[in-house]
Amino acid sequence: MADGDLKLGTLPEWDLGDLYAGPRDPRLEQDLAGAEALAKSFRQTYEGKLAGLDGAAFAQAMADYERVQEILGRAGSYAQLLHSGNMSDPQIGKFYQAISERSTKISTDLIFFTLEINRIEDAVLEAKFGGPLDRWRPWLRDLRVYREHQLSDEVERLLHEKYVAGRAAWNRLFDETMAGLRYPFQGRDLTSAEILNRFTDRDPKVRAEAAHTFAKVQADNVRLFSLVTNTLAKDKEIEDSWRHFARPVSSRNLANLVEDEVVDALVDAVVSHYPRLSHRYYALKAKWLGLEKLPYWERNAPLPEDADRVIPWAEAESTVLTAYNDFSPDLAAVGRRFFENRWIDAPVRPGKAPGAFAHPTVPSAHPYLLLNYLGRTRDVMTLAHELGHGVHQVLAGPQGHLLSDTPLTLAETASVFGEMLTFQALLRQAGDPKRRKILLAGKVEDMLNTVVRQIAFHRFETRVHNERREGELTPDHLGEIWMDTQREALGPVFDLDPEYQVFWTYIPHFIHTPFYVYAYAFGDCLVNSLYAVYQQAAPQFTNGGFAQKYLEMLAAGGTKRHKELLAPFGLDASDPAFWAKGLGVIEGFIDELETLG
Repeated sequence: MADGDLKLGTLPEWDLGDLYAGPRDPRLEQDLAGAEALAKSFRQTYEGKLAGLDGAAFAQAMADYERVQEILGRAGSYAQLLHSGNMSDPQIGKFYQAISERSTKISTDLIFFTLEINRIEDAVLEAKFGGPLDRWRPWLRDLRVYREHQLSDEVERLLHEKYVAGRAAWNRLFDETMAGLRYPFQGRDLTSAEILNRFTDRDPKVRAEAAHTFAKVQADNVRLFSLVTNTLAKDKEIEDSWRHFARPVSSRNLANLVEDEVVDALVDAVVSHYPRLSHRYYALKAKWLGLEKLPYWERNAPLPEDADRVIPWAEAESTVLTAYNDFSPDLAAVGRRFFENRWIDAPVRPGKAPGAFAHPTVPSAHPYLLLNYLGRTRDVMTLAHELGHGVHQVLAGPQGHLLSDTPLTLAETASVFGEMLTFQALLRQAGDPKRRKILLAGKVEDMLNTVVRQIAFHRFETRVHNERREGELTPDHLGEIWMDTQREALGPVFDLDPEYQVFWTYIPHFIHTPFYVYAYAFGDCLVNSLYAVYQQAAPQFTNGGFAQKYLEMLAAGGTKRHKELLAPFGLDASDPAFWAKGLGVIEGFIDELETLG
């Protein structure tokens, strides 16, 4: 536990001992050596023979494959979490790279398996079902969507082995650069998390100074960030071309098991709602702040009447768990384990990864949450969000290592639903209209950040990847694309200073997971519709039935696709009206804010 700020109370630090005791833990070497032997034996046993196996033997091959993958997943998770906790330590960086390289080398012996499965004819594979292989049907179904994009065994093996010296190396360069940057501010050198937190300070002078400082440091490093972005975009273009993906987003959509048309419908719906959502809300905010134009750093400024008190960690924990418990004691019981067992790392530290995430690790262990908790209401919502991810990962764990992963289109469901539960609990506790207005405004801003901002990010990525095909993009041109997509999303009330053109540089999703960002908007709109069903208390959900079906949806992990998972709630993401319904919830909150003045 970290003492930290007295106002925050004692902040938890995670204990990674449930994975390994340390980088020199003998179990780590034993696991890797064991995985290496198992992988070689697996290849000798099964390569070239899969089509001829009966269903029981094929099911055994699947179990053997999962076993090796889980060992590698445990080692890789430990190295990644250790590195996220301190990216500035060169010894930790060396350890992280060593584990990545060794895991890649070991898993090279496994590559044949998925490639060979996809060469089996449909009828031959189908004949193997009807017994123990049925458990693996969802995983095999999802694997085979890649059949037409699969390359030769040699090329696939080359791409796999080069990964550690290609995309992974550029990802690490970005992460360690961001973790190492310091932002001079009022006599202190702040981390990115600390300086970005000043953007919500009560003092407008502090907000402006923080913005100028952040912009200057990012601008000083923009050439490096541009090189990373250009290189990764070109790398993606080359691989997409070889795999015959029609558009830069298509490979992500395939991984998410969602059709291009569904994502296009989401993006079009959000963009068409810009004037009724972000443009309208930020015009209201400018009026509340007494400004004709909003400088970019005022986007998340607290309202004048917002006391903006610091929320101690213990209160944040109680708030979130109480909200979860009011919905489902079973949900809260899972969430409580994160606090009781040191599965959360909350303090801000030099070298620590910025932002927040939930890492599922492997089903034989448990997830971990990383936060940078500074006591703001938004930090409480971030806790609710990441805890939702963690609970989802725990509930899906019994599906096993291969079947517990959820497509990104549904991966944000539990997290955003957790935020909504927490927000609605706070809203019910709000006494006077002033407090209700502050809470509603904060929720609208969070939703705009989740929906409008993320779709603006998506449109930035789309233009960057499309235009990169014509040649390298200069830092200035990347800045122009950023400013175009931001002006479109934020609306005419904003005064976007030229220094804002470097703010694309710190978004990690552009680097780690291209086109991930629309999943946030997908999840928010989905949860808005899902929560509306919950509020309506339809007859089929009496006696806690909704909560039970919700937990069953989370526990399904990757065994079902979005159509199957949403069907019990009467929802269908392929219906264009679905998105309008979700966006209408945000619009309704803004309507109420207009009446509150």
